[in-house]
Amino acid sequence: MRLTTLCYLEKNGCYLMMNRIRKKNDENQGKWIGVGGHLEENESPEECIQREVREETGAELVSWKLRGILTFILPDWGNEMTFLYTGTAEGEVRKECDEGILEWIPREKVMDLPLWEGDLVFLPLLQSREDFFSIKLIYAEGGRFLGYMLDGKEYAAGPEKD
Repeated sequence: MRLTTLCYLEKNGCYLMMNRIRKKNDENQGKWIGVGGHLEENESPEECIQREVREETGAELVSWKLRGILTFILPDWGNEMTFLYTGTAEGEVRKECDEGILEWIPREKVMDLPLWEGDLVFLPLLQSREDFFSIKLIYAEGGRFLGYMLDGKEYAAGPEKD
């Protein structure tokens, strides 16, 4: 199972979102996601998210909170466990990086972006819950979303996006 981090940087009622349009053979191609990436050898999740924020945005992560664990069941790409953070950064955020284009999006408009269906499950929890949560997001081959488990309780299917 791959280990990754994901951070939604917050500023003035917005999340920093990346439109993944630059990286070749990207499983996230065309989707909007937060910033983050794979843990390197001997790296903790906290070290990873600090490094990834710096590499992808040019800014320094100054505060962060581990909000949850995301377990992705992905037959096409391999399963992944993601440490989910929110945080704030100092310094100028660049507009582009090797993986995509960065943009501050008002929180109320994030759900209107092209997102993974599983993101529609956990993103609202960043707004509505202060406690730690765990979500298992289950996909079929071809990226079709099958359903999820929240805090160990099974749900049949995820929310529909208009």
